[in-house]
Amino acid sequence: MADIVTEAMAEIRRIAREELEFEGAVEPAHDLLRDLHLDSLGLTVLAVGLENRFRVMLSEEDAQGVRTVDDLARLVAARVAAAKPDVGAHP
Repeated sequence: MADIVTEAMAEIRRIAREELEFEGAVEPAHDLLRDLHLDSLGLTVLAVGLENRFRVMLSEEDAQGVRTVDDLARLVAARVAAAKPDVGAHP
């Protein structure tokens, strides 16, 4: 799961830089609203970009506990892990 967190962090940085035109550093402890200055549209762009890249769905309920870049990266990793079929599991 750590690899997915790292990939999600890289994708968050890419989206912030390329799509949201954020020019500063994007660190795990940064608050999405306060430090990255994201509004509802920016948060939506970020969420949709992550959903598309990782083929997961992020719900409003998910967003309730997300405050930092790290929170978001870990949420994406958890959704990816939950979406993977259990290898070796038998019905």
